[in-house]
Amino acid sequence: MQLAKRIEPLQTNVFADMDRAKAKAIAVGREIVDLSLGSSDLPTPTHILSAIADSLADPATHGYALFQSTQSFRQAAADWYTRRFGIVIDPETEVLPLIGSQEGTAHLPLGILNPGDFALVMDPGYPSHVGGVYLAGGQIYPMPLRAEHGFLPVFEDIPSAVLAQSRMMVLSYPHNPTTAMAPLKFFQQAVDFCRQYDLVLVHDFPYVDLIFNNQAAPSILQADPEKGLSIEFFTLSKSYNMGGFRVGYAIGNPTLIKALRQIKANVDFNQYRGILNGAIAALSGPQDCVQQTVEVFRRRRDAFISALNRIGWQASTPDATMYVWAQLPKPWAHDSIDFCTKLVESTGVAVSPGRGFGKAGEGYVRFALVHPPERLEAAVDKIAQFL
Repeated sequence: MQLAKRIEPLQTNVFADMDRAKAKAIAVGREIVDLSLGSSDLPTPTHILSAIADSLADPATHGYALFQSTQSFRQAAADWYTRRFGIVIDPETEVLPLIGSQEGTAHLPLGILNPGDFALVMDPGYPSHVGGVYLAGGQIYPMPLRAEHGFLPVFEDIPSAVLAQSRMMVLSYPHNPTTAMAPLKFFQQAVDFCRQYDLVLVHDFPYVDLIFNNQAAPSILQADPEKGLSIEFFTLSKSYNMGGFRVGYAIGNPTLIKALRQIKANVDFNQYRGILNGAIAALSGPQDCVQQTVEVFRRRRDAFISALNRIGWQASTPDATMYVWAQLPKPWAHDSIDFCTKLVESTGVAVSPGRGFGKAGEGYVRFALVHPPERLEAAVDKIAQFL
């Protein structure tokens, strides 16, 4: 049987690869401490669950959810954004509900790229940013993110021949996996650069709330308030611990929103309206639950970094996200996949290899802080024994 060539670059995926490694460890009796997947272990706030539960008894929520039936959710998303960033959003033309922001980042290239066009993506970066480009028949130009540049891409290093064929740039700050933050000045430079080269600017923004240094993470639309070339993706998975509910949305340029809506209409409907009602409760209701989540991850970050330093593994303290991005000890510095595979086989501790996020991620691993401090500290003890 012959399959489409477009799926050939998708044969490996960091999460799928680690899932197989975890399965092998389980098969030989290892207890898994999974630090490889950024899926929050915290419960969804009660007022959100109540809104979903109340919807279950309403037959009006049981049918297909087409675009017009999402108006209340779109209005809630627009209002949340305006309160947060001070930019007015039209819920009819500038907001689109999504089944998680990953749906949007994976599908948007279908509306922007023709076969052979380049997309400028971060290296290391989130896998769906690359996968969507390949599915659209595009080419990838990886923008290396280096520690010496604060894990920000250097636009001047992009070859002119690549720029001549490029149609879009993908950014995401606070950044997964490096945990880096980007200032508004950087976004302004990105907007100017994309305007100069006629590029669509895509910003994936799942960690908007998970900030530990009392500095707000800027929106790309603060650098492009006219929404001339930008689109931004949000999710409720991180701020409200709703990963399993698969609810997110896009805000931005009306032409880009329309293109993504056209693609979405041919791929799926929206999720159950009860979930959208829960999302409305999240965006419109009390936000103290968000700060409580931030504080939980702050304590976990501090406990984990302290434990790593105690065993002699020096790692920077992240200012954002739910991860720690750490350089591997020298004996393993050139093969993060081998390190992660052997670590889970030997100890049951699963972490993500930096190489799985891109070539420039080699030499690093990503730890997801998705367990209580005492379990994270126990995992570090196992890592110490392995080392």
